[in-house]
Amino acid sequence: MNIDLEIFSPVHQIKDKLFDEQDLKVFIKRDDLIHPIISGNKWRKLKYLLKKAQAQNKTHLVTFGGAYSNHLLATAAAAAKFGFKSTGIVRGETIENDTLFLCRLHGMNLIFAARESYRDKPALFDKYFTNNDEAFFIAEGGTSPEAAKGCSELIDELTETYDHIFCACGTGTMAAGIINGLQNNSSLARLHAIPVLKNGGFIADEINKLLTSPANYQLHTDYHFGGYGKVNAELIAFIKRFIATTGILIDPVYTGKMFYAIYDLAAKKHFNPGSRILAIHSGGIWGLLGMKDKF
Repeated sequence: MNIDLEIFSPVHQIKDKLFDEQDLKVFIKRDDLIHPIISGNKWRKLKYLLKKAQAQNKTHLVTFGGAYSNHLLATAAAAAKFGFKSTGIVRGETIENDTLFLCRLHGMNLIFAARESYRDKPALFDKYFTNNDEAFFIAEGGTSPEAAKGCSELIDELTETYDHIFCACGTGTMAAGIINGLQNNSSLARLHAIPVLKNGGFIADEINKLLTSPANYQLHTDYHFGGYGKVNAELIAFIKRFIATTGILIDPVYTGKMFYAIYDLAAKKHFNPGSRILAIHSGGIWGLLGMKDKF
């Protein structure tokens, strides 16, 4: 089977009084529209991993994630679409929720692993699949050179030039891929990564591991709102206003923090007047299912 999805990821302008006052033009690349479930960076990260699995005659995708993992759900959906079996090894105690329901609906087998054993994912893979020649290991979040390659192709799709490009940052894979894509296209745009984890400076090391050559980029580490999956009333209020005024869904874990950063930096006059800013919508809106009580 040909492993591919038709990429539909238009660029839309976001109008706001703040941006007009600062003489900024802000755009959003709608990677969330690529596929209802295998959307955003999830498809870009999985694309070449699935092709690698197919080339190695592997038929069973095995990956890892938390109980509300968008990556688990995207992998389950991709496996169903392209004819693979799938297993998700889930961090923590056995639970039921909307995300895992959708994973199972797409045929994914779920194995729950204690948090201590979950830290050693290769050992967990070996525990259950060491004698299974069909099994193909996919790291949590899809982190890999193949994933970075898939993300780099985003830049090839751009038909306009930008001064700044923003993305949310969990593992650093998407940021690295975008930087590689900018270098491949000799673009002068500056990549801004918004780590969604507390003390996110370590992400620079993860990004640098996946770069094809050294590059300058900027980490903004003050927009984590307490850590991964953490929120406060200010962030939730911002997300609700953004969705209500743009019609674009964003989530509290990744894209909400990224957009908050853009608006905050604009208000602080971080950008030169006349700047063109592109925000990457990396999908992940199913993460809203695990955060309903915050709204």
